Amino acid sequence: MIGLEDRQALARNIDVAHTAGARLKPACEIVGIDLRTLQRWQAADGLVSGDGRPQAVRATPSHALSEAERAHLLAVANQPRFASVPPARIVPMLADEGIYLASESTFNRVLKAHGQTAHRGRAKAPKAVRPPTTHIATEPRQVWCWDMTYLPAQVMGRWFFLYLILDLYSRKIVGWEVHDVDHADHAAHLVRRTALAEGIAAMGAKPVLHGDNGSTLKATTVLAMLNWLGINPSYSRPRVSDDNAYAESLFRTAKYRPEFPAKGFADLDQARTWAAGFVRWYNFDHRHSGIRYVSPAQRHAGDDHAILAARHALYLSARERNPARWSGDTRNWTPIGVVTLNPERDSIIKTHLAGNDIQPLAA
Repeated sequence: MIGLEDRQALARNIDVAHTAGARLKPACEIVGIDLRTLQRWQAADGLVSGDGRPQAVRATPSHALSEAERAHLLAVANQPRFASVPPARIVPMLADEGIYLASESTFNRVLKAHGQTAHRGRAKAPKAVRPPTTHIATEPRQVWCWDMTYLPAQVMGRWFFLYLILDLYSRKIVGWEVHDVDHADHAAHLVRRTALAEGIAAMGAKPVLHGDNGSTLKATTVLAMLNWLGINPSYSRPRVSDDNAYAESLFRTAKYRPEFPAKGFADLDQARTWAAGFVRWYNFDHRHSGIRYVSPAQRHAGDDHAILAARHALYLSARERNPARWSGDTRNWTPIGVVTLNPERDSIIKTHLAGNDIQPLAA
């Protein structure tokens, strides 16, 4: 339904375009309406009074509940046993007693008409959740994801703490540390060491560092370090782990490796030795499914384009040698373009990328 002011604005714009020589039908299609709609507005005073449907007087259906029936329904809904029960449960409870008063939707309408559709019971009413922040990476060192996970020790109740920083674009682990205590100083030191290794100081545009809402990653010490380095912090929504899906997926990959000790680590040195081996395997040997099966280190260095071009040429050559074995195109070895974190806000992504290839969340 288009409001009166919007109708008038659309009609003026179409009239200006038509006066300048444009045809009416294409002009209407551009603004998103049909030519018949514009003609109907002009013929029925739709540009003066607006849409008349909201103010239309509708006859009461013949099968509607009478006032007495509505009053009885309301009285039943307000009985003590139904005081904290929604209509979705009231109707089947009455049906079990052999009573049918009205449908669930009718109960809702009657309660709404009497201002009784507020949240029933002691539970808190649902709150609107803000949309996640969308981050877009078109090259390395633009968006980092980081998190901390627990590594079990052989002693029951003891843990080691693995900190990881992942480059969103290349999936390369650009920083990691393992400690026997969880402390903000460790996180701040890791960020500083990673920024030095990646040459952030010489960059004009600093990266965004996205993490969860853990107290360690939001500590004053960490925020002060990020501010000093010029790195912009970003945080997931409370209790929504999907907002940091790349880091969570990385931890799952780590803990399902065959080398991960099922009975825990004997000491801190063993945990650090395992972490060093995992990071080297992940960065240099692992062929990541989300980046066309090149290693994160190859993509971080920009070598993925040449590697994927060579694969494409090899597949074309194989098809030429045995065309009967190919029923269609060869495998898609086109390099992945941009990578997005939390791509729910499609309008922002489309505006920013203007048609570039968007890589979905992937493990």
